[in-house]
Amino acid sequence: MDIRTYLSEEARRMQAESLHALPAPADWPQAREEWLAQYYEMMGVTSHMSLTERPDLNVCVTKETQRDGYRILNLYYESLPGLFVTGNLYLPIGVEGPVPGVLYVCGHAQKQKEHYQAHPRKLAQLGFACLLVETIQLGEIEGHHHGTCHRGWFNWFSQGYTPAGVELWNGVRGLDLLASLPEVDGDRLGVTGISGGGAVSWWIAAADERVQVVAPVCGTATFASHICERTIDGHCDCMFFVNAYRWELADVARLIAPRPMLIGSANRDGIFHIRSIRETFVGVKKVYDHLGAGHNVRLIETPGGHSYHANSRRGIFSWFLRHLADKDVSPEATGDIDDRPEVQEDAATLRVYQNGVPTSERVTTIHEDFFTLPELPSIANADELAAIRDKTRAGLAEISFGHFPRVPGALDAEVEYETGRGDAVAGGRFAFTSEGGWRLHGSWTLPESDAAAPAVVALRLPHEPRRATEDWLQGLDSSWARVVAEPRGTGDNAWGTELDWHVRRAAMLTGRTVASMQVYDTLRALDAISDLPGVDSTRVVLAGRGQMAVVALYAALLHGNLEALILSDLPESLAAHSSPDGTGIASEILFALQHADLPQAAGLLWPMELVFLGPRPGTFGWTEDLYNRLGSPGAIRHVMNLGQWQAT
Repeated sequence: MDIRTYLSEEARRMQAESLHALPAPADWPQAREEWLAQYYEMMGVTSHMSLTERPDLNVCVTKETQRDGYRILNLYYESLPGLFVTGNLYLPIGVEGPVPGVLYVCGHAQKQKEHYQAHPRKLAQLGFACLLVETIQLGEIEGHHHGTCHRGWFNWFSQGYTPAGVELWNGVRGLDLLASLPEVDGDRLGVTGISGGGAVSWWIAAADERVQVVAPVCGTATFASHICERTIDGHCDCMFFVNAYRWELADVARLIAPRPMLIGSANRDGIFHIRSIRETFVGVKKVYDHLGAGHNVRLIETPGGHSYHANSRRGIFSWFLRHLADKDVSPEATGDIDDRPEVQEDAATLRVYQNGVPTSERVTTIHEDFFTLPELPSIANADELAAIRDKTRAGLAEISFGHFPRVPGALDAEVEYETGRGDAVAGGRFAFTSEGGWRLHGSWTLPESDAAAPAVVALRLPHEPRRATEDWLQGLDSSWARVVAEPRGTGDNAWGTELDWHVRRAAMLTGRTVASMQVYDTLRALDAISDLPGVDSTRVVLAGRGQMAVVALYAALLHGNLEALILSDLPESLAAHSSPDGTGIASEILFALQHADLPQAAGLLWPMELVFLGPRPGTFGWTEDLYNRLGSPGAIRHVMNLGQWQAT
């Protein structure tokens, strides 16, 4: 098995299992609440969407421009204190009564308010109030969408953070703004946008039932296609939630149906391929048909690449007129946008900040504090530790390691060959199956003794020189068996560094990370050594260095029955950044920072012996204080080499 084949197969399996058992329409509201809770969690907006009282928007209008039949208000609002959202509000003039409101969410175009202005202008001319909002990445204050894409911030996955969640929340607050306006009927709200704005249209409509109509354009495709066809490589981080529950895009439709939805997509889009668009629509239509609302969903395919087309624009205008304004107007009769250069507003006319950016802005740092991660717990005694450990394991098992097979497959452990000293076994090479298709290997070396020997199981590092782990174990006391295990990504199942960036992003979209896969492999390796000749499987120590120290730590926490854990060159935290190309020792495990970062995971191992080989990170002071406070039988050891350590 190779990693690309594995992730593609897992993605296709995820797609095949999507929508396989829809509840009866009568049970839909209860099921929707459960799906919504998962969705909010994957978007990182649970705490925000559960607020009983949302913070004041502090709307500030900085300029107004009058035009024939409509006016433009340049404004900003605070979706959270200091999280400023800039936009233009287009209001029709001379229309009686409150009008329907449309939120237009921008795609990944430079100068967003200028680039997309023809769309809200046309909507205003058709009698809608339209609020165009810019993204945190390309608005007047430049924040960050490209954390994993360009900067190596794979720690976002460990946080459970995605810029999709920020854009979702900013859009929800934009709906709050629209609904508060006397010119707008808050019971008739719609959302639309293209590309990134197409994806965010999905996200907002799923999160907020006030959205009565949604029309995503060029933002629809199966997650499986993004992995199998590698289109994920061309996508921004805002295009995906942190997919811990292993959804497909069509699953999001369960939160939108039966409200009217029109999907516009191009048939030669290089990052949303038409076959996957059609496959998504089949799933969406299944949901709508199941609820007796098949007439409320439609796909418009347009010729060409990643862009609008007159057919998609007119179709959206007609769709909104029908479902928001109760007007039956054919697409042909709506007319198209006016994109003549002479009628476009310039940057100065649409600019929001006339006198500089507010000094209290959080847009540039919102990825650091969009939500508050839990603090390290206060643990007074062994009973409290046991309770917190059980809760932590359960939380990690549900979301961080939820991809583990519910029923482990056959281990099929076998000794491939043995080495010997005369008639005695001295070690050899073994193999085992971690999960379907992954045949992994390891080796072991025995001491010169007739009795079964306790074992130190060391994890091989990715891309390490030949026999580097064996050499690292050379200083170990001669009474111990030395086992080297090769989780996927190492040894025979290694892949080149050129794949690291892609694999780390693609793995997240299937609900796993490289490190979490390796944790499972390590647990299976610990099972596989139980029958190795000459090994006492009741006395096992696990050891890891560098990024494999992270794997060893969480495997030890889940296993719970090891004699000791040896850690060397351990990162300080899962919050550490990687290199932009995806290489380096920093690791990520989905949502783990919300359950137990490295110091807490280590502390919860008590009374297991914990050995730091070389300097320990400063963040582990909490771990050591906990061990010292709880005392015997737990112990922390500090050694400079393996020769200085021997388990008590």
